[in-house]
Amino acid sequence: MKIKNIRNIRTFVAAVLTLSIVTLGLSACGSKISDSSAAEKSVTVKLGVVGSIYEDLWTPAQEALKSEGINLEIVQFSDYVTPNNALANGEIDLNSFQHRIYLENELTAYGYKLSNVGNTFIIPLNLYSQKVSSVAELKDGDTVAIPDDVTNGGRALKVLEAAGLIALKADAGINPTVADIETYHVKITIEELKANIIPSALPDVTAAVVNGNYALDFGLKTEESIFKDTVLDVEEYWNLIAGRTEDLSDPHKAAVYQKVVKAFQSPETEKVFDDTFGGYFVKVGWDVDLLAK
Repeated sequence: MKIKNIRNIRTFVAAVLTLSIVTLGLSACGSKISDSSAAEKSVTVKLGVVGSIYEDLWTPAQEALKSEGINLEIVQFSDYVTPNNALANGEIDLNSFQHRIYLENELTAYGYKLSNVGNTFIIPLNLYSQKVSSVAELKDGDTVAIPDDVTNGGRALKVLEAAGLIALKADAGINPTVADIETYHVKITIEELKANIIPSALPDVTAAVVNGNYALDFGLKTEESIFKDTVLDVEEYWNLIAGRTEDLSDPHKAAVYQKVVKAFQSPETEKVFDDTFGGYFVKVGWDVDLLAK
């Protein structure tokens, strides 16, 4: 009887151990399936930007996308040339740092196959002065500084035209130069300076058109301007999110990118525009779904 009992106990223990091993094996397999499933449901999208300011702008979108299973990873670049190259080479998935004119110039210069997948904002170029309090006070002989680069310089001239100081030739195009000024309603002297030094040059000129990002850096408030940029409906000046054109033919990627765009185009992002950056960013083109097709 004792021998039989011992045999029964041994058989029972063996059965329990076998069942335990099987159970552990099934548990382990189940764990792998869950992990694999989670991995399949989540996706990382690398977004190239230039400047830490974009991390603030994209924070609401990052938070919103987590619930969509999308990890939006911000990749910082130190210049404006590299992000499009990195995008074209597949090092990142999207970028958001440029306006349409810049992208078009890059496509022409380098042959990149990139597309605008969503509109973001426009940064106003306002007119500031430490010497006069209104455009009406500007007089003949006063000096007005504008950026010396083609795109921002052209925008600045359109701002001066909107302010009633000059009139541009009808065929001046999207990027006019000083040579395209047809009439000076006030005989101002236009001085072209590097955009980044214009805020510090304000004491030396009568007025200046200042890029929004540099105005922000120097603590200039939008309400302090003597004329606010009204040329906001020119789509060529709108900033955007760019992606590889070939990726847009992939329904899965296109759907993910559409979610990224929509996450940015939100009331939460607009709140950051207004509350954090004092209106230096203005939403544009959010009613247009460039990925609808």
